[in-house]
Amino acid sequence: MRISWSARRGGFLRQTPALPLAIALAAAIAAHAQSDAAGSRGPTFAGRYSIAGTVVNAITGDPIRRATVAVLSEADSQIVESVLSDNEGHFALTGLGAAKYQLTASKRGFRTAFYDEHDEYSTAIVTGDGQDTGSLIFRLVPGAVLRGVVTGDGGDSVEDANVLLFRRPRGHRLGQHIEQVDAARTDDTGAYEFGNLPAGEYLVAVSAEPWYSLHRSFGASEPRATAQGTAALDVAYPITFFDSTTDESSATAITLAAGATEVANVSLHAVPALHLFVQTPRKADGSIARPELRQSVFGTQISAESMGMLDAIRSGQVEFTGIAPGQYELAQGDPPRIVELDATASQQVDPTAGTPTVDVSGTLKTMAGSPLPGEITVLLEPYDGERRRDIVQASAARGTFHFFAVPPGKWSLSAQAGGSALPVLTTTVGNRAHGGNLITVGDRSLQLVLTVSPGEMRVEGFARKDGKGFAGAMVVLVPKDLAASRELARRDQSDSDGSFSLRGAAPGQYTVVAIQDGWDLDWSRPQVISRFLPRGIPVTVTDTTSKRLTLLNPVPVQSP
Repeated sequence: MRISWSARRGGFLRQTPALPLAIALAAAIAAHAQSDAAGSRGPTFAGRYSIAGTVVNAITGDPIRRATVAVLSEADSQIVESVLSDNEGHFALTGLGAAKYQLTASKRGFRTAFYDEHDEYSTAIVTGDGQDTGSLIFRLVPGAVLRGVVTGDGGDSVEDANVLLFRRPRGHRLGQHIEQVDAARTDDTGAYEFGNLPAGEYLVAVSAEPWYSLHRSFGASEPRATAQGTAALDVAYPITFFDSTTDESSATAITLAAGATEVANVSLHAVPALHLFVQTPRKADGSIARPELRQSVFGTQISAESMGMLDAIRSGQVEFTGIAPGQYELAQGDPPRIVELDATASQQVDPTAGTPTVDVSGTLKTMAGSPLPGEITVLLEPYDGERRRDIVQASAARGTFHFFAVPPGKWSLSAQAGGSALPVLTTTVGNRAHGGNLITVGDRSLQLVLTVSPGEMRVEGFARKDGKGFAGAMVVLVPKDLAASRELARRDQSDSDGSFSLRGAAPGQYTVVAIQDGWDLDWSRPQVISRFLPRGIPVTVTDTTSKRLTLLNPVPVQSP
């Protein structure tokens, strides 16, 4: 099953690290346990069924004593019962009714998890007659630790440096899909630490300002002065990666095993700072078109500060100071133009340089003409670009949306309401409609019409192997044209009885496949998933009043 929104307490956008599940869930379970101790057990499902098993270390297999194990109701993710495992790691949650439950466990030093968790999916436990729920093995993975010290020239510690942590996902292809997962500030000894991390490959980047730096403003009237050199204290640290390189492509990945502790020290070296002068024309409303200088770190953009915005009213330009040599993206002018800068020297930026951006606006409608939800968010995301940009979002008030200053390129659009996706079925640009949610932005503004599905349909069924319900399979609802309609795909993890529910399915033709141990597969690539399609179950989803489509035949579980 998919782990519910309320259980994860997470956010929708991925570019900003969300509150860790361990913190929110462990706090909720602890509060429930304290309530039990006080004599108020809260709501419970009285019944004659139980969920029992053993909590073990996923690496060593040793039992884990005094781990907190809890069952949550599937409907609202509220805690039903919680217990502590005994000295042999055994636990038993009794008095449960016949139902489907989320099962979670937590223990200091281990990553809080749902049972058999993979990404945002887990296997729910189904109680009832004929269900074997008394011998579960709950494997908790020890959290890993990454720590280090940031130093400057001469080996002095660098305090208050911003340390960014990135993770390279499984199935990573060079230059794609690296995501920021955390950030920390160094203390007065230059030390930083990231704890309770999952196993995987990580990258570290550090941005900081030399404590002794003094950035002179040369002023709008004398930009040439910067070309002759800077003051001794007008220095900057370039963004530096582990192992102490300023070249992103040469950054060294740190491989963390479950429960391991690794050290990643980073040395910074100050270089003469650059000064960039950018014109600030006035907009139609009389305000100043403020430029923005950004630097990309594994696809995450970091903004630089400018000086002299008040002076820009008189001089018509601003000065960016304290800039280290490197690659930057500058948005300047009105309408904004995107300039790729290889900054090696101080300079006045040509106001006509760069690629113009355009506005992308549009309206939403449903295929059947049914009313749209009251509050909708439309997301615009770069599509498979080697150089990723941040996801941007806009509110669709009364079904209309507007994105300002969109750079050229290929983009995907998506919509959501109340945490649920509204799949985009067709996109109309001008008078031409095409299936899917992809658009190409050029040198002219775009006016779109997005036809969305309410996303209320569920495709339900059972995954079976050797005639029995199979738990933990990755189940995928694959659209007929996955390459053009990737947003329409849906996933789930089969529960203890083999059941699954693919939620938010849009009208269309699909194939349902179930894959054992398929979580490392890059399933979204047609060439990967295509070999599983012949044994899948075809299904056609239409708008119906029941909003639920139950497969008559079980989905065979295939091996990767």
